[in-house]
Amino acid sequence: MPPVASIRDLTVQYGSFVALRDFSVDVPEGCVGLLGPNGAGKTTLIKTLLGFVDPSQGQGQVLGRQIGRHDLQIRQNIGYMPEQDCHIPGLTAVQYVAYAGELGGLPANQSIRRAHEVLEYCGLGEARYRPVETYSTGMKQRIKLAQALVHGPQLLLLDEPTNGLDPLGREEMLNLVRSVSHEKGVNVLVSSHLLPDIERTCDHVIVLLGGTLRAEGLIKDLKRVDGHPMDVELRAPANGFAETCADRGLSLIEGDGQRFRFEGLEDPENTSRMLFEAASQSGAQIRRLSLAVRSLEEAFMEAVDA
Repeated sequence: MPPVASIRDLTVQYGSFVALRDFSVDVPEGCVGLLGPNGAGKTTLIKTLLGFVDPSQGQGQVLGRQIGRHDLQIRQNIGYMPEQDCHIPGLTAVQYVAYAGELGGLPANQSIRRAHEVLEYCGLGEARYRPVETYSTGMKQRIKLAQALVHGPQLLLLDEPTNGLDPLGREEMLNLVRSVSHEKGVNVLVSSHLLPDIERTCDHVIVLLGGTLRAEGLIKDLKRVDGHPMDVELRAPANGFAETCADRGLSLIEGDGQRFRFEGLEDPENTSRMLFEAASQSGAQIRRLSLAVRSLEEAFMEAVDA
C-alpha cells in the first residue's frame, strides 16, 4: 500500500535552531507512533505535514498531495488534535465541534449531526450542551479528539493525546485511539514521549531524536531479539530440566529454576519440539513457551544510543 505520508530530506529551522535535519521517512497506513523525548522534533514534523511550517529544504507528500502546494486540501482531509487546549470559550460542546466540522468543509446541518455522533462516540454525549470551558482536563482532551474526527478525516494527527490525564482518563483516551485506528479504520499518527502509550495503541513506530530519524518499523520487529532465543516458564521448579535441555544441544542463557531463556535454533519449531521433549524426559510441565522479545524501552534506548 502507498504510504500515508512520504518525507524526503526535510530540514526545518527556527532561526539558527534546526528542529529537523535531513529527515526522510514513509508513514505507512494504520496506527503509527511518533516517539521521542520532548524537543525531538515531533510537533515540528506534524506542523510541517499540516503546512503550518515551511521547510528550509526537502519535500514531502501527505495523502498523495505535495506539502507547500496543496496545504489546504491536505488539512481538509486531516484531523488534528493539538497538545494544547484549543476550545473556544462561550461555546457548548455541540457548537464547538459543529463549527470545527464546518471549517472542515461540511454543510451546517451535516456538521450538527456529525457533532452529536462524535461527541457520543468520545463519551461526551451527556455533557454536549455544557460550555467547553467548564470541562475537566479529561473531557477537554476528549473534545479535542471529537473536533478532529467530526469531518471524517483520512488521517488523524494526535499530539500527546494523554497529556495531563490521570490513570483512568489516560486509559479511556488510549482505548479511544485504539478504537479509531483499529475498528474505524482511520489512519492515525500518535506523537508521544510515553513508550507505554505508543506500545498500547500503535503497530508501527518512528523514533526521533534531535530532529533526526533513529529507527522506524513494526513494533514487533523492533522488539525481536536476534538469534531466535526461546523463553520457557515451568508450572513449578523442576530439577534436571536445564541439564536435559543441555544434553539435547540447547544452550542456557539464563534461568532461575522455573523461568529459562535458551539460545534458539534457526527453526523455532525445532527449538520448541526439543524443549517439550526435554520437559517430558525430566518430568517438568511447561506453562508458557514463546520467542524471546525485548521491551520497547530497550529497543528505544538502543536506537537513541546508536
